[in-house]
Amino acid sequence: MSKERRRSDTVWKVLLGFFMFVLTRRYKLLISGKELLAAEGAKLVLLEHPSHIEPIIMGVMAAQVTDTVPVISEQFMRLPFFGDVLRAWNAVPVSDLKLGNRDPEVLTKITKGMTDALAQGRTILLAPSGNITRGPLERIGNKQSAYAVVSQVPDGVKVIGVRIDGLWGSMWSWAWEGKRPSFIYNMLKGGFYFFVNLIFFIPKREVRIEFVDITEEAKQQATTDRWTFNKYLEEFYNAKGPETLRYIRHFFFLPSWKKKPESVKD
Repeated sequence: MSKERRRSDTVWKVLLGFFMFVLTRRYKLLISGKELLAAEGAKLVLLEHPSHIEPIIMGVMAAQVTDTVPVISEQFMRLPFFGDVLRAWNAVPVSDLKLGNRDPEVLTKITKGMTDALAQGRTILLAPSGNITRGPLERIGNKQSAYAVVSQVPDGVKVIGVRIDGLWGSMWSWAWEGKRPSFIYNMLKGGFYFFVNLIFFIPKREVRIEFVDITEEAKQQATTDRWTFNKYLEEFYNAKGPETLRYIRHFFFLPSWKKKPESVKD
């Protein structure tokens, strides 16, 4: 390995360590099954998607232990700094029709990007729903990407399902204001909370992350049809019922004041 490559790897490890330090000031992560993520070999990791923050948590966590490729909406690739990090990470962009992308080959390109990375022994992070949930249960509907890639997954690839509990009610979730949260605004707000709480006194939000090997079941379900496969994933994510709504205060020196928006389900 060249000296330049070693220096680059060191910088990347330092950055990941810093990002995890920042995230764990706010989030108390209770993790089960993490050994599945750290195991050797290619892995397709299918995430539950209650908010904008768990892909970041999962991305940093995964990159610390395995060669990771996140699959992410192209709108995030356009953001300053964050987009640069994602491009350096070789993220696979997902085109959004709402942003005017009408490329009829978009699913083929996304699937090929993922299967190529898996064939190289890398770990793919994918949220099958494609969007943060609007309620306390995960909904995938007619989304195609997870079904498409599992249907074509190379031999030897592990499929890992990830259940996430504790983020319904976060400012990064739909439950905070009853609408899609602004990523940039929340990043700025999060930075303010980080410093105004003197870094080490930020009130903690408990987040449970459960990794489960679903390889055989997922491959079997992928031999049926997209709706059946997506229903299987929804049942996996929602196995413990609707997630509890939790508002956690943002300042250690002030009481909680948040009231539930009328449009938000319990």
